[in-house]
Amino acid sequence: MSSNYVLDARSREAFGTSASRRQRLENQVPAVVYGAGKDNETLILDHHQVMHSLQREAFHSAIIDLKTQAGSQQVILRQVQMHPHRPIVLHIDFQRIKATETLHMKVPLHFEGADVAPGVKMDGGILAHPMMELDITCLPKDLPEYIALDVSEMQMNDSLHLSDVQLPEGVELTATAYHEGDDPTVAIITAPKVIEEEVPEEAEEDEVGADGTEADSEPDAVDDDKGGE
Repeated sequence: MSSNYVLDARSREAFGTSASRRQRLENQVPAVVYGAGKDNETLILDHHQVMHSLQREAFHSAIIDLKTQAGSQQVILRQVQMHPHRPIVLHIDFQRIKATETLHMKVPLHFEGADVAPGVKMDGGILAHPMMELDITCLPKDLPEYIALDVSEMQMNDSLHLSDVQLPEGVELTATAYHEGDDPTVAIITAPKVIEEEVPEEAEEDEVGADGTEADSEPDAVDDDKGGE
């Protein structure tokens, strides 16, 4: 099992709310590692390194080398707790993996060739993708960074369904990915919606009188004979 991502960590020695607050002020992220038949392990990670890694899509479904003083262990990301209003990682959970144990992961879908699809390039359609990721199971060695779906031949109103997705060898959809007998839409090209500009009510009232008749375009002529005697 190879990994393209490495995180440095050290054992967490202080616990509690005040300790966590102090650690975050020092740009450290509390973390926990569990699984693979071992005891849970509490760690501290560098916030800058964690944030930089989280910005990469593949990191969320990758095998990660977590390096500690006790050695390196391979993990996957399970949960990230973010501050509700600020770009701060409050806590992060990792799960240890074993080469012989099946993983249950969510892997992103990549839609390739959208810019040359006739329905988009020639007809001005918009590619919509109701599904952005797939719920899969596989061994760690078969874990894909993403699953590609070719949309380059799609015409206007064409759609691709879950059954059209070619899964890599060793990868299977989980039973919870779809309801039995269903074949949900994964991608579809539709015409852009045309928004009609509404005429303001005041403008309509200017054109039509209160009694329903059209208003005169010119004021009534003044009778010059009256008052001229």
